[in-house]
Amino acid sequence: MKCALVTGCSRGIGRAICQKMAAMGYYVLVNYKSNRSEAENTLALIDNKGELLQFDVADKSQIQQVLRQWIEDNEDKHIEVLVNNAGIRDDSLMAWIYEEQWDNVLKTNLDSFFYVTRLVLNGMITQKYGRIINVVSLSGLKGLAGQTNYSAAKAGVIGATKALAQEVARQGITVNALAPGFIKTDMTEGLDEKELKAMIPAKRFGLPEEVA
Repeated sequence: MKCALVTGCSRGIGRAICQKMAAMGYYVLVNYKSNRSEAENTLALIDNKGELLQFDVADKSQIQQVLRQWIEDNEDKHIEVLVNNAGIRDDSLMAWIYEEQWDNVLKTNLDSFFYVTRLVLNGMITQKYGRIINVVSLSGLKGLAGQTNYSAAKAGVIGATKALAQEVARQGITVNALAPGFIKTDMTEGLDEKELKAMIPAKRFGLPEEVA
């Protein structure tokens, strides 16, 4: 059975990606951290063509325990597609940023890429096929004031994407990063859409479905 693992699926872009993957015929592993009711809503939206997989991507011990166990218990299911989508922002100017803000954003956005991808990669190498998609951000490409932590994390994932792509291309595995602009999600809810859409050629925020 071909599977797709999508992290951060309780809402927004992650939910839309789950719906797209299910429509493409994949059995979807719907990852979430704590919001079980919303994760169940995502599962319902894909007609239960998958299952819930709860672990915090910022916690390497949870990843090891839950994801490794699932892989060991499901030898007949192969994760062909991994979408590293889970991420958080915790904005502050560098002069006032707390260590926790730095640590949490780096763990959730950058460390998670390493720990989740490393576990899934072995199976892809064995199958000689895989698709790894990392959802990054324009902040990682050009930086954004007030987001030194987020920009650093996403830039790190972009660099890692380029390196890993070269390592595994011969095994039939592609690794790509997708950097959405302003998308209508909970993460952009507090932003001034009226002001920011002037920067966008289309003069509007994007939709999660378009990213998917």
